[in-house]
Amino acid sequence: GFIFQVTSFQGVAFRSLSTSSPHDHPEHGRLVYKGNLATRVLGVKFFSYSTSIFNLFMMPYIMLKSGIGVESLLVQAAFYGLIGVFTFVTPVTLHILTKGYVIRLYYKDEVDTYTAITYNAILAEKATVFHQKDVKIPDITKMFTTFYAKTKSMLVNPTLFPNPQDYNHLMGYDKSSFFKFEELEE
Repeated sequence: GFIFQVTSFQGVAFRSLSTSSPHDHPEHGRLVYKGNLATRVLGVKFFSYSTSIFNLFMMPYIMLKSGIGVESLLVQAAFYGLIGVFTFVTPVTLHILTKGYVIRLYYKDEVDTYTAITYNAILAEKATVFHQKDVKIPDITKMFTTFYAKTKSMLVNPTLFPNPQDYNHLMGYDKSSFFKFEELEE
């Protein structure tokens, strides 16, 4: 009896893990896009943050052992500047460059809204909900922006949309007269 209960419990747990993805969120709608760099972005940010924390804890020890505290003011300024760049500037720059990278994008057909999942500054997932009419395409191609959702810049890779019509609808291309396939055929 006991062994049967354990195996049946494992079977239920295995079934639930295999059938439901950790990315299923019915409240957001259907998954229309999944960024392929999500784990890399998270890994790079985590590495950057951890080295910054390590630098902060090691700085007093290095100053004490190297005797840099008694050197000239110029040497101290150069040392603190170098440590400051790696400790603070690198993670802030990484966050600014990657904050709009869309990990997953969901679409709710009935209300025409999208939910973009991105990473915030503390590496937690953040949901941004916007309507298709809130999507603005930048006039000039920008390196880390595919479109703006209200005022927030978002970065997606158009080739990673399993259904190209989902990308066309997101960008509003399906509403433009010069993109209607019926007119092209005539």
